[in-house]
Amino acid sequence: MVKALTFDTGGTILDWHGGISRAFANAGARRGLERDWAAITNEYRAASLKAMVNAGADAPATFNIDDVHREKLDEMIARHDLGALTDADRHDIWRAWHELDCWPDFPAAQAQMRADFIVASFTILSVSLIIDTAKRNGLSWDAVFSCEMIGKYKLLPFTYQQVARWLVLDPGEIMMVACHNIDLNAARQVGYKTAFVRRPTEWGKAGPPDPSPDAHHDIIADDYPDLVRKLARFREA
Repeated sequence: MVKALTFDTGGTILDWHGGISRAFANAGARRGLERDWAAITNEYRAASLKAMVNAGADAPATFNIDDVHREKLDEMIARHDLGALTDADRHDIWRAWHELDCWPDFPAAQAQMRADFIVASFTILSVSLIIDTAKRNGLSWDAVFSCEMIGKYKLLPFTYQQVARWLVLDPGEIMMVACHNIDLNAARQVGYKTAFVRRPTEWGKAGPPDPSPDAHHDIIADDYPDLVRKLARFREA
């Protein structure tokens, strides 16, 4: 029986696109800049993910997502001729990651799921980012497993195995929850159960790059209330 739910957090729980595109737009407005802020935000996110996925494969990573967000922000500013942004503007955009709103259907669902499961954040995001966004959104995690704590990052199998060891559970007693297949399939290879939750606006109007769940996932949910209902049926089965 599944005893713990581990949640990808960046896009599965937090609306990074809405928060970061607003931060770009606000900073640009202060400096009289007009750009496709939504597209720049998605480019920024994609570059940051590329730098983090599988980091630490050869030796423990000495950086975290906050470091990468700052480095990639500077790259976006150079690439899109945003030199008019001041140091304060850049700090505001970088800090916006710690001030993201969660999806509105998650908090009530989280409280329901905690009644029956261990509910943990399992993420490439930094520990401080998870703490800040949890306090902002009134989220109560039973545990936070940041890859920063492990020194190796998803999608490396060791990360999923380490979280199972810390929970003192067999991987088959854990269900990974995410809005994309890549994380779920890596967890599944280690023995986790998997649940796909649709987040169609994760990447804004552009839509997610991975919108269609693989059929082999144990649960496919349209939203968080749907996940709660299907988890109940899964437990009964």
